[in-house]
Amino acid sequence: MDTEEFQLPRSRMANERLHAMIPGGAHTYAKGDDQWPENLAPVISHGSGAHVWDIDGNRYIEYGSGLRSVSLGHAHPRVLEAVRRELDRGSNFVRPSIVEVEAAERFLATVPTAEMVKFAKNGSDVTTAAVRLARAVTGRPRVAICGDHPFFSVDDWFIGTTPMSAGIPAATTELTVAFPYGDLAATEELLTRYQDEIACLILEPAGHTEPPPGYLAGLRELADRHGCVLIFDEMITGLRWSEAGAQGLYGVVPDLSTFGKALGNGFAVSALAGRRQLMEWGGLRHSGDRVFLLSTTHGAETHSLAAATAVQTTYAEEGITAQLHALGERLAAGVRAAAAGMGVGDHVVVRGRASNLVFATLDENRQPSQQYRTLFLRQLLAGGVLAPSFVVSSALGDADIDRTVDVVAQACAVYRKALDAADPTPWLAGRPVKPVFRRLA
Repeated sequence: MDTEEFQLPRSRMANERLHAMIPGGAHTYAKGDDQWPENLAPVISHGSGAHVWDIDGNRYIEYGSGLRSVSLGHAHPRVLEAVRRELDRGSNFVRPSIVEVEAAERFLATVPTAEMVKFAKNGSDVTTAAVRLARAVTGRPRVAICGDHPFFSVDDWFIGTTPMSAGIPAATTELTVAFPYGDLAATEELLTRYQDEIACLILEPAGHTEPPPGYLAGLRELADRHGCVLIFDEMITGLRWSEAGAQGLYGVVPDLSTFGKALGNGFAVSALAGRRQLMEWGGLRHSGDRVFLLSTTHGAETHSLAAATAVQTTYAEEGITAQLHALGERLAAGVRAAAAGMGVGDHVVVRGRASNLVFATLDENRQPSQQYRTLFLRQLLAGGVLAPSFVVSSALGDADIDRTVDVVAQACAVYRKALDAADPTPWLAGRPVKPVFRRLA
């Protein structure tokens, strides 16, 4: 379909209704319509497998489903079956359910490097709980975050370090310091500068690049030597890197780790896991001061925990992680070939682990460009591909990958025209897409 003909009138009206009632028009900033070309932000009706339909009746091949949370595809039968079994049995009680026991046993069998686990709803719940626990255990005030990783929590200790820091006291933000990924010397210098002040190092164990050889083991040694807690944020790497996350793949055991996203295949569940010695500080079987670790009304909803159990079982029995890598490798090869074939191989660039692919859109000077990203997204949408990233789900088939590559090739042909003109503006039809973290709306 020609991009000039591609219109979303019903979605446009629904977006106006969303903005009238919901600040930002979405419940996650990364889902905002400012992340999409102007007037081309689809509002979803439903999804099945690797496909979604918008309320204008268009079907898309979808990537990055649910901000990477739906790794098995929408409405996965095995997960839905597990959820349905619990729905008629009640979802929340005045005492723990047996489902909590079963979910914890399944999780600790999947992630054997952890000794205890506590469930919540959002990633921010558990990363903040990990930070609080680290501060309690060490008696230290400062948090060291990996400054190269984009997001850790909606809570003040992290958001205060971003351009969207309005409403957060400077005194809070000053307690968070940053270290660069892959640089052990710089991290050691930071730990030495704030000797006996840093409670924890928190990072995604891997991102768009693989950890340098010995890096994670080196961090483990630094944390031990300086007496701070090592926390792996496995929101993205959990299940996608291996069933046991990056810690299972790379063989470096953190003190605490946090999981979410793929864990529930779209159902709301997250997990804080770690060493018993630390986790028990949030329990009843210790003699020290109590730590308010996690206490959530809905953290133990039975249907979400049943979903998590079914997801982990499916990963183990069906080799889902290997499937994700195979699909990602096929997609990456196809996109790179299509971009190269259209003469934009240095401008449309696929990066990341095969199970977690993103793309960069570069301008004439090979610098990241929101304008060229807008052009690219418009072309993908018109071709029936909904792709803020190229993060795959196991529901994708070969035909989906082939179709995606064809659409990418068509998009790259337009990209080449814009590069030749040294001006993508004629192909934007509106304002460029915007970064999530910015100071002004």
